Amino acid sequence: MTETPTHDAARYDFHAIEERWLPVWEERQPFRSGRPDDDRPTKYVLDMFPYPSGDLHMGHAEAYALGDVIARHWVQKGFNVLHPIGWDSFGLPAENAAIKRGVDPAGWTEDNIAQQVSSMKRYACSFDWDRVLMTHRPDYYRWNQWIFTRMFERGLAYRKHSNVNWCPKDQTVLANEQVVGGLCERCDTPVTKKKLNQWYFKVTEYADELLDGLETLRGSWPDKVIAMQRNWIGRSSGADVAFEIEGRDEPITIYTTRPDTLHGATFMVVAADSDLAAELAEGADEATQAEFATYVEKVKGENEIDRLATDREKTGVFLQRYGINPVNGERLPIWASDYVLADYGHGAIMAVPAHDQRDLDFARAMDLPVRVVLDCTDENGQAYGDPAETGIAAAGDGTLVNSGSLNGMAKAEAIAAITEELSAAGTGDAATNYRLRDWLISRQRYWGTPIPIVHCEACGEVPVPDDQLPVQLPAAEGLDLKPKGQSPLAAATDWVNTTCPSCGGAALRDTDTMDTFVDSSWYFLRYLDPAKSDGPFDVLDAKRWAPVDQYVGGVTHAILHLLYSRFFTKALRDMGMLDFDEPFSALLNQGMVQMDGSAMSKSRGNLVRLSEQLDEFGVDAVRLTMAFAGPPEDDIDWADVSPAGSAKFLARAWRLARDVESEPGVDPSTGDQALRAITHRTLHDSQELVEGFKFNVVVARTMELVNATRKVIDSGAGASDPAVREAAEVVSILLSLFAPYAAEDMWAMLGHEDVALATYPAVDESLLVEETVTCIVQVKGKVRGRLEVPPGISEDELRELALASDGAKRAIGDAGIRTVIVRAPKLVNIVTA
Repeated sequence: MTETPTHDAARYDFHAIEERWLPVWEERQPFRSGRPDDDRPTKYVLDMFPYPSGDLHMGHAEAYALGDVIARHWVQKGFNVLHPIGWDSFGLPAENAAIKRGVDPAGWTEDNIAQQVSSMKRYACSFDWDRVLMTHRPDYYRWNQWIFTRMFERGLAYRKHSNVNWCPKDQTVLANEQVVGGLCERCDTPVTKKKLNQWYFKVTEYADELLDGLETLRGSWPDKVIAMQRNWIGRSSGADVAFEIEGRDEPITIYTTRPDTLHGATFMVVAADSDLAAELAEGADEATQAEFATYVEKVKGENEIDRLATDREKTGVFLQRYGINPVNGERLPIWASDYVLADYGHGAIMAVPAHDQRDLDFARAMDLPVRVVLDCTDENGQAYGDPAETGIAAAGDGTLVNSGSLNGMAKAEAIAAITEELSAAGTGDAATNYRLRDWLISRQRYWGTPIPIVHCEACGEVPVPDDQLPVQLPAAEGLDLKPKGQSPLAAATDWVNTTCPSCGGAALRDTDTMDTFVDSSWYFLRYLDPAKSDGPFDVLDAKRWAPVDQYVGGVTHAILHLLYSRFFTKALRDMGMLDFDEPFSALLNQGMVQMDGSAMSKSRGNLVRLSEQLDEFGVDAVRLTMAFAGPPEDDIDWADVSPAGSAKFLARAWRLARDVESEPGVDPSTGDQALRAITHRTLHDSQELVEGFKFNVVVARTMELVNATRKVIDSGAGASDPAVREAAEVVSILLSLFAPYAAEDMWAMLGHEDVALATYPAVDESLLVEETVTCIVQVKGKVRGRLEVPPGISEDELRELALASDGAKRAIGDAGIRTVIVRAPKLVNIVTA
């Protein structure tokens, strides 16, 4: 039975409309996607799930408004759309908040989720509320542990001692990707290095596939994100070269992208904080060892960004050791320095100072020799001077000189030749290197997934059997959750002490928890059946729904989350659980919502509260403003937009439905043909515009249709014109993408039910053929051109066409424009300064 408005239909009252439709939608659940008899083709639209750190904020309002447009559009296109929601509810924000407030993180998290659920339902997103998941609940993290075990069995999860990124404030390790500009991404504390035994996922096993797979995403992912992932993986080709070390049995392997410059190597550098440097320093005298120890302590407090800076003063310690250059037998002094990183290549380099600026700066600082082996020119075609004198390295390809058999060769030829020589001599071979490092997943915090490993003196590292999962977190009560350098779980002795699943002897549980990016790396698969108890997801469900057709979220996750999700997808595929390679077929990154040109915050005094905006202007006005503000990827400055203006437009659109006098089902073909042409052009173009993410243009075109319809209604007997009903119904359908409350109310006044499930009406192609009119373009009153334009062209579009016309540009020349007078569709007059 169709609902009809019971409030005062004479005026638009968003409070009354929201109160009317929210309980109706709660009862009907129009976006439930799990009906077994639904044979519509499928689409999977996914928004990045939120942290439950408080109520929804303005950033959430933008992201979920945009994702909802896409989901609702595909429903109206006739698809069975999966559009789920959940909470990324483990991690430091919840734990730190719980510590600050002295409460249980579980209770704090659940309370925040309840608040966000209420706000999301008010915000009228088209979520399937049957598919909610929360990563802090055992029925979810059980499958984190199950996947970890499968990784462990395949050698993709392993434990090792290494220097790791350490946040002194949060007292936990960080993956490389979680260090931003040398600071902890969570708390902005400078990150140091610490040697620990930690768990890793072997992401590098898929390095080539992660890189090459980016090509399949080109055109459907933003170019910026593809470039960021490509740079992070950082594949390079070169050679591994073995350098004999005096007094050491084993040679040191050096990776270089320019083996052709080996004859220019005059010294070697090892990362000061590497095990290799510590080993080599042991052979030095006591004074050098003391100097080295002091230097290493200093390096531990430095971040990698600063260490790699080209303008940084070069420092180091000579280790009183020498390597032998394999191509000419020269003795090369070995230095320890901070400008080489322990986890790049093999943690050591051959230094070619004439042709590498950092090597040159170091050589000049330490008075080391500089030898030119490339005859090359700078970007202006000028020959370089002697780098030892100028202090400018001769960077470039050039022709080899002072290089024995390589003399006269160009770069590519020389690299091939020297690599062949090294291989024949057994001192080197072609190699590929990556910037990408394995993913460090151990965290020394309480609020996360326990790592399902038992440590047994007899059996070593033993995974917890599947039938004993989940390994649940012990209750927080009685535990000191404050950061202290080791996991708070270590104090839960009753929980830690257990028996070995293999031998039955005494054993200890692993007390670290998993990085929360593990939770978000596969959550899109758990949405397929969040209640499934015999596996993380159903393989047949994955074939039906996955991969995600459209993913929506912030560009801040361009490296960490997206890279790890891609790794998980490929690993699960190789386990036979998935039949696709990439998790997200298309990606939309929204911009940020700012205020007065900067990010919103209490400290800046520019915080805008979403709840207050919703109370003042209504859900529909806020959502419409987000979509109308500009392209989705652009930032929105809330000071520059007008939710009040959006509310006025919605009232104007709503009154169309109130004023329609014809009955449902009336034949529109007998109505005003000019209005019908505008209606069908808007309907046709809007569908393409939505799929091109030009939501602001769709809103603008809908506004034009509302204005055109109002003109017909106000012309006299227009309210009963069948074309007016047709236009009002199309306005309702298009508005339901952005303003679901007003659209539903309009749809009900028009005699229908569930506008969100209404499919787009068929477009009458014959009405798309536009007649044109001639528009005169004047500059200072003189005719400078003519344009053939549609009669319904907007003033803004006509202004742009006129200013871009050749005649106008010639007449304007270098003069400034004082004003542009537009009389659409027949006249544009440009007045110059």
